[in-house]
Order: sequence, then structure tokens, then C-alpha cells
Amino acid sequence: MRTKVRGSYPYLPLFLLSVLVLSAAADGASLTGKDLLTALHSGGYVILMRHASSPRTPPEASQANPDNLQHERQLDESSRNSAHAMGDALRRLQIPIGQVLSSPTYRALETVRLAQFGPPKRYTELGDGGQSMMADTSGQRGAWLRARVSTQPPRGANTIIVTHYPNISEAFPDEAKGLEDGEALIFQPDSHGGAKLVSRVKIDEWTHWSTTSS
Repeated sequence: MRTKVRGSYPYLPLFLLSVLVLSAAADGASLTGKDLLTALHSGGYVILMRHASSPRTPPEASQANPDNLQHERQLDESSRNSAHAMGDALRRLQIPIGQVLSSPTYRALETVRLAQFGPPKRYTELGDGGQSMMADTSGQRGAWLRARVSTQPPRGANTIIVTHYPNISEAFPDEAKGLEDGEALIFQPDSHGGAKLVSRVKIDEWTHWSTTSS
């Protein structure tokens, strides 16, 4: 006997509908802890990261890092330590990193350098346009970032993208809610021009996992 139910599958048996619902829930479930690390070991994911925390105003000339020639915003001591620790943790966890994309701003490049992700490719589309925290009303920046996140990484590796909150929020407004400095959204490209969010990881969680995983 067939049971009529509301929705997209009007005449499915009730038990089969339950299987479909459970499968859909599983597909949308986030990866955490060891499950996430196991997935990242095999590559195929995009780690979209907000740069590590930096004071909201540029440093005085006397306080600027020697290589910060334009006296842009730079990381504070705590964030420098966090960025370095994150990179160390990824290496201890044996998470393979392939392409590294970065905003050309000093604070983003400093995050990449301290984490030792490898030489980054700089893209103006990942920057802040020289006007920190300003939104791009054209929508082009968000579309560009979505396309990059949907691009399959090289086989056996993960891609890292380091940018700014406004860029991430414009591309992924729901997923980016509450995203903290240094926090990452982990996406899995689907080979059809899209990507699924599978996890979000705070910058200090990588270190925690590297010291507790067996």
C-alpha cells in the first residue's frame, strides 16, 4: 500500500521517505574532529580563512614591522603566535596544502607567512580595496570568491584562501555569520560549479587537535 505524503515525493512508501530524510540530513551534516581531519588528509577541500586578528587602526610608524613599508594594519603579538601555531598544527596533522590564495593586504600576507603555508598567489579580488570593512555593492567580489571556492583543488591537496570578513560575507552571507578573526570555513567543491560547507574551525582549534589526536 502506498502512503500519500506532502512534498516532492507524493507517493513514496513511508519507510523509504524516512531513508531519504536521513540521507539528506547526513549529506548536510558538518564534519568535526577526527572525521574532518580524516577528510582533509585526502585533500579535495577549500579552507576559506579570515586573516588572523589585527588592531583596527594602522600602527604608528615607530610600531610598524620593518617590512610593513606602507604602515598597513598588522597582526598583534597574540595573533602572530596563533598564525604560527596554526601552520605548525596543520603540518603535524599532515594536512596537505596545495594552492595558497591571499589578499594583497599586509595583515593577510603576514598570516600566510607566519603560518608558512607556502608562497601565495595574490589577488586584488581578495583584498579590501584599500577601504577596510567596506562592502562591494556590485557583487562581483562575492561572485569571484564563490567561483574560487567551487574550484577543485589539485589532486590530493587542499586549497587555502586567506581574505577578509566582508569578502566572505558577500560570497556566503549565511555561512559567514559570526565568523571570528582567523576562523575558517571548510568547503567541499562538488565538481558541478558549487561547493558545500562541511565545517568551520577557529584558528586555535587546529592546535588543540594537533596536541590531542593520536
